[in-house]
Amino acid sequence: MEQLFEYSNKLINEVDVNFTRYLYNDINWNNRLLGVVGPRGVGKTTMVLQYIHLNLNRSETLYVTAEDFYFANNRLLDLADKFSKLGGKNLFIDEIHKYPDWAKELKLIYDYHSNLKVVFTGSSVLDIKKGSADLSRRSVVYHMQGLSFREYLALFHNIEADLFSLDQIINHQVALPHVSHPLPLFTNYLERGYYPFAKEDDFDIRLRQIINQTLESDIPIYANMNVSTGRKLMQLLSIISQSVPFKPNMSKIAEMLGVSRNNIADYFLYIEEAGLIAQLRDNTGGIRGLGKVDKVYLDNTNLIFNLADNIQNKGNIRETFFLNQTRVKHKVTSSTTIDFSIDELNFEIGGRNKGQKQIQTVENGYVVKDDIENGYLNTIPLWHFGLMY
Repeated sequence: MEQLFEYSNKLINEVDVNFTRYLYNDINWNNRLLGVVGPRGVGKTTMVLQYIHLNLNRSETLYVTAEDFYFANNRLLDLADKFSKLGGKNLFIDEIHKYPDWAKELKLIYDYHSNLKVVFTGSSVLDIKKGSADLSRRSVVYHMQGLSFREYLALFHNIEADLFSLDQIINHQVALPHVSHPLPLFTNYLERGYYPFAKEDDFDIRLRQIINQTLESDIPIYANMNVSTGRKLMQLLSIISQSVPFKPNMSKIAEMLGVSRNNIADYFLYIEEAGLIAQLRDNTGGIRGLGKVDKVYLDNTNLIFNLADNIQNKGNIRETFFLNQTRVKHKVTSSTTIDFSIDELNFEIGGRNKGQKQIQTVENGYVVKDDIENGYLNTIPLWHFGLMY
């Protein structure tokens, strides 16, 4: 255990606390059992280390990763027992999904040690959700996504921007006083600003490695798939990445992949849970309170630039950004007449020359334009929606 404490303190001491993610202040850190889940690479580990650094007594706190060799011969429950007896009060467990029977042992730790607060993180969203169903009475689980345009400005350019609600955005109350021309920065964000590790070298290579590991390892292991099925997932993601956007035809996709049509919907769900795609549904009710899938997008614009090589479609990029940024605080659905609906509001996405034709027959219609700095009447700059979280 002494080595675990050394490793824990080293990481806590070295973490940069100058910038914290949007979720940091939204979390109730006082919960006895708390989970933070999300795709690989969005900054979950950094956030929990920052919380420890800024708020907790190091002598009463231990950070471990479930991938540590310590757990090859030691149970998580036994570690919690020893830690608690030594006066430990805060146990942080990273990559919890890498530990067998993690949900069962977390429940036991919660039941046996009322004096111990446990925070766990996991990158495999699918497995966390599957396991946390058994923990629903005990744990609170938060989902974390990548950087907003607002966060990108702060982390990459030291530009502080205020938060703006959807109501403020549609009423043209957005202000970015420290930036004269936001569009070049917005263009950079779309290509390589969603993941915090884009500040480091070899971003494209590292992002492709995350994609491969998610599809070829994470999903197959926790969905009980074989390796060949993992390759089918990679083929499916490749099909989606080259579409503008992708309107799923299950029979055609099954034929292209050489698999049963009955499996395709599950494949889409697995990839969505892992944070690589987003499925836009209509508002007729059904799965998860939403209706049938109308369109499928890559999860964020950085994935488009990484996977679609030199054939990126501007319309696809714009719609992907809008869906990705607005879904954090709102339920976004499709429509038969316009691109997106949020409650009673309707949005049509386009470039500088986008007209009013599509919204003439709908109430509360707005045209969201790329390549403009300022809004007017019912026309809103696309980049404004990146300031919502």
